[in-house]
Amino acid sequence: MLRSKQKLTDNCFGKCYKYLCYRHFYKFAIDVQSLPFISMKKESEIVNDSAQDGIVDIEKMIFNIRGMQVMVDRDLAQLYGVETKALNQAVKRNINRFPERFRFQLSNNEANELVTICDRLQNLKHSSVMPYVFTEQGVAMLSTVLHSATAVEVSIQIMDAFTAMRRFLSANANIFQRLAFIEQNQIALSAHQIETDNKLAEVFRRLDSVNKIPTQGIFYDGQIFDAYTFVCDLIRSAKEQIILFDNYIDDSVLTMLDKRTNGVSVRILTKSISPQLRLDIDRHNAQYPPLTAEIFVKAHDRFLCIDDAVYHIGASLKDLGKKWFAFNKMEIATTELLVHWQ
Repeated sequence: MLRSKQKLTDNCFGKCYKYLCYRHFYKFAIDVQSLPFISMKKESEIVNDSAQDGIVDIEKMIFNIRGMQVMVDRDLAQLYGVETKALNQAVKRNINRFPERFRFQLSNNEANELVTICDRLQNLKHSSVMPYVFTEQGVAMLSTVLHSATAVEVSIQIMDAFTAMRRFLSANANIFQRLAFIEQNQIALSAHQIETDNKLAEVFRRLDSVNKIPTQGIFYDGQIFDAYTFVCDLIRSAKEQIILFDNYIDDSVLTMLDKRTNGVSVRILTKSISPQLRLDIDRHNAQYPPLTAEIFVKAHDRFLCIDDAVYHIGASLKDLGKKWFAFNKMEIATTELLVHWQ
């Protein structure tokens, strides 16, 4: 709803636009020093920040509000050499000459947006009275109520600036249409990019879920290889230690445990260690990284502890896939807790 020339220069064609504005409007700047009877003491902060050597650029004081090109009352007061209060009082004394299409008061939102895009109007933020703005017709009417040579001279220059701006906008309408078209394309492209990124993220999430070791499930009879692969993946995932609670151990279990990463310790707890199993363990330890086996008679179920995670396994490792069994990663138990109760 509110847009100034300064705001338009922020887009990708800003530099080009700013240069065109400079070429078209510089001749309509007011030389303040050429008007010695203008007082600059009361509201000097209203002068545009870019003013140098007494030159004030009128085009930077023109804003687009409610679809109309307007100037703020304090900017006009500065140019006319009067205080803002005096300017508005002169208007009130001749209010019948200033209908709504000539002069209107800004709303809070409009004033805040004006402050946002124009640093020199920051003091409006703390003002209890909303400023008035004047359209081109209102500026022309001001010269008839201020009754001074300054008002007439300044009004002529301001009217010339309004006229030049209309010509400039009309002559470069195609450029502004292209800018709007490019902006719309960029918005559409950004939305498409966000949608594409979300789809890729979902693909990667699903790929990760496929590669991730499941936390629960059921294996049926005949799924010997699937069950074997699942347990081997668990063993390979260990970083520090593996503890197995299983009352039925043979050499096939030792073979599976050998798939662990180097440096990972293995501890087996089982209800009995037969002479054959002891011999198998000794031969295993003579060739492969050693593991330990201990007698433990308090466990009925099978537990496979991978670092701090505890998996409840419904079948002995040597019998995987021969009959139905379920597995589940236990959230309420940890390896430390099981070892503590041992």
